[in-house]
Amino acid sequence: MSVIAVSIAGAAAALLALAPLEAQAQSYRCVDKAGKKHYGQTIPRPCVGLEVEQLSASGTVIKRIPPPPTKDELEAKETAERKRIEDEAAAREKGRRDRALLATYASEKSIDEARSRDLAAHARSVRELEASIESLTRRKTELAKEMEFYAGNNKPPATLLEDIRVNQNNIDAHLQQLAGKQKDADEINARYDQDKKDYGTIPGVK
Repeated sequence: MSVIAVSIAGAAAALLALAPLEAQAQSYRCVDKAGKKHYGQTIPRPCVGLEVEQLSASGTVIKRIPPPPTKDELEAKETAERKRIEDEAAAREKGRRDRALLATYASEKSIDEARSRDLAAHARSVRELEASIESLTRRKTELAKEMEFYAGNNKPPATLLEDIRVNQNNIDAHLQQLAGKQKDADEINARYDQDKKDYGTIPGVK
């Protein structure tokens, strides 16, 4: 073997031998708030919470380890992440809503037409309910006249008393339904108002 080959082989062996020593010789350094430098084979205690530099055996910086985030930074990050998630959910919901509106309506005019149909059906149901109340009220008058026959000491039959009770319960129930009909009309209008508003925000829809 030549002298050069021996020298190269010897140098390589020396480097391999020094490698673990160099790894062991790596150290850490930081500068505290007072400007004082701290060194250690592991991260020195005064460096906790500060930026730390990992040094090679020759003293060059291998890596910089940033300080841990503060409480305010963590809270800001969590807030930003929550907002990102909420924004993404809102975007997905708008996309779903837009697709549903496009599948339901061909134009804003079709929204107005659908509103008119629903309000017309609602008006019919109100008229039917009012007719039922009118009929029940007439029956109430008839039952009251029958009760006049039993004024004084005459005891009315149980069937008549039951008819009066049932009739009054039906009147009360119908009146309660009628009171809710105005709310139904308001909800119909509010729903179509929202549909029309959302329809106008769909990209590409005029």
